[in-house]
Amino acid sequence: MDSSLALLAEGYTWLPDRRRRSPTVRTRLMGRRAVGVGGVDAARFFYDERNIRRHGAIPEPVLSTLFGHGAVHTLDGPPHRTRKAMFLSVMGPDGVTDLAHRVADVWDDTAPSWRRVVLFDETSRILTRAVCDWAGIPVPPAEIPRLAADLIAMVDGFATPGLRHFTARSARRRREKWFAGVTEGFLYDVVSAHIRDPRTRAVELLNVVRPTVAVSWFVTFAAHALHRWPRHRADLAAGGAFAEAFAHEVRRFYPFAPFLGGRAARDLVWQGEPIAADTLVLLDLYGHNHDPELFPDPYVFASARFLGHDIGPFELVAQGAGEPEANHRCPGEGISVSVLATLAARLARLDHEVPPQDLTIPLGRMPTRPRSGFVLSF
Repeated sequence: MDSSLALLAEGYTWLPDRRRRSPTVRTRLMGRRAVGVGGVDAARFFYDERNIRRHGAIPEPVLSTLFGHGAVHTLDGPPHRTRKAMFLSVMGPDGVTDLAHRVADVWDDTAPSWRRVVLFDETSRILTRAVCDWAGIPVPPAEIPRLAADLIAMVDGFATPGLRHFTARSARRRREKWFAGVTEGFLYDVVSAHIRDPRTRAVELLNVVRPTVAVSWFVTFAAHALHRWPRHRADLAAGGAFAEAFAHEVRRFYPFAPFLGGRAARDLVWQGEPIAADTLVLLDLYGHNHDPELFPDPYVFASARFLGHDIGPFELVAQGAGEPEANHRCPGEGISVSVLATLAARLARLDHEVPPQDLTIPLGRMPTRPRSGFVLSF
């Protein structure tokens, strides 16, 4: 049976629930044969390019909203590694540190004026302003709110039908056209040295800017965690190693991507189960990050689990597994961790109140977030 409607209804719990009944889940999605797998060994299996290819695996609705046609996510082998090297060249330690400092500066410039704000919305504008400044992309101040809204819409509508999805498509078309007109800045110089086609160049410029702004989801989750477990506040306010551990636990505990998809590069066998060539293979991320064998008491929020702990490449898979240099793991994960740790520490120092509101995080909505967007008052 095709499980597309069940996936839309159940969201993040769809694949983990089925994997509890059978470690290997066989179904169909959008008419295609699909197999769902999970765990450390499954992550190694999935990230081996001899087994799984990305080209042709990402559905058109996701390309037309989240990633863009011709994006690095659709490539395999040497073309993928060449394109990935371009991203990694701007996302090394110095680049990440510089971006985190710019984010902190914009936050520090903005937060004193707050009286009653929706944190998710405010964070999206802060991150948009900071990442465009870091990239050298000139954006008039009046355009920042509109650009932030479009960048958020691309992420918010990729995994759903209806209005959110069509809003995401419109935002993608509008911003690919806008970014195709960018002709200056250090990020433009790096990307244009590798990509001559203006549309593909715009896609990859967006694939740096958009994921940075998507950290708004994690910052909002960080506020939710601090509200539920305020005992973390003092340690987090000090920053440093605890702030980074807190950032990792936020990414582990809270839902963002439910799973990743690729296609079987050839006829395969996984744990004795045959997988025919071209079958859609789904790697369960949400279930992996809540696996009690990997993370004892997985539904307890415990930042200390990451203190003094070197995270293995197939252990925490909030943004994929493996090594960014060698396979499809997100090259911007360092940005996510650094920016989240920076802003989470500032949240912990912020003198604010959380007025009554709906802080429910619906697991049937992908990507999800607190319904209220997390309102702060001062």
